[in-house]
Amino acid sequence: MITDFEVTILGNTSSIPVHGRHHTAQVVRFGQDFLLLDCGEAMQLQARAFKIKVSKINHIFISHLHGDHYYGLIGLLSSYSLGKRTTPLHIYGPKGLDDIITTNFRYSNTKLPFPLHFIETKDNGLNLLLDEKKYAIYSFPLKHRLPTTGFLIREKVGLRSMVKEKLQKAPLPYEAIKSLRDGKNFTDENGKTYSVEEFTHPLPALRSYAYCSDTIFHPELKAYLENVDLLYHESTFMEDNLERAKTTFHSTAKQAAEIAKLSQVKRLLLGHFSSRYTQLDPLLHEAQSVFPNSILSEEGQTYAL
Repeated sequence: MITDFEVTILGNTSSIPVHGRHHTAQVVRFGQDFLLLDCGEAMQLQARAFKIKVSKINHIFISHLHGDHYYGLIGLLSSYSLGKRTTPLHIYGPKGLDDIITTNFRYSNTKLPFPLHFIETKDNGLNLLLDEKKYAIYSFPLKHRLPTTGFLIREKVGLRSMVKEKLQKAPLPYEAIKSLRDGKNFTDENGKTYSVEEFTHPLPALRSYAYCSDTIFHPELKAYLENVDLLYHESTFMEDNLERAKTTFHSTAKQAAEIAKLSQVKRLLLGHFSSRYTQLDPLLHEAQSVFPNSILSEEGQTYAL
């Protein structure tokens, strides 16, 4: 199935890259736009392996300043510099990330050949970060050991498609077509009204994707996650390590499923797995016992919305 809204997993492990798994990174494609969510240290190698063109990425979103979520960023920026990138790059992340980037390039005497724009994220509620014609991206607060945000991508209402058979029978002026595609009825100078319902096809349901990188079990997330089509939620541990999850401000697979069920999402994508698990099926079974439409994130796999 061809889709214009999809997410590709580049890394799905937690703090230690083992068992063939890599640190957190994923690329979201919306039409011709490519967005990077977190940037673990193997991001570039994984992107090459799975034929993701990093040159197309113009917006990078970093959830928090634990190394397994951003240590690949300096290397990526360096590669952009060596490749003579000129396209502007926007980085969205917590306070301090701009200092980390600036300090690194100051001491390596690196001058980036492209404009780099840093937008500081806040963990005080739902905040609009990027407002594009077809979609918008928001940050929302997670509960971890340091300021951390999730990211929510929501599709916007687009133009309606005209019913060709109707147009063939009754050609309409440009003004009428424009109005109808915008979802507005049109009345001509003679008082005749052309309705949206009659001349256009119904709009498809708007799609959404939510990304929860690192967080303790936090039912209040429902306010931001309700009814999303696909939720990526960290599931670092199983229930037999519940106390460890609480201590480290992480979630279990079952807790991720409980959040999905509470928020009435359509699908749950599990990730950020602890290095203690060689096999991941037990985490999946634990999640599915609560929320049947749970799946394991797999590196190199693309999930369509």
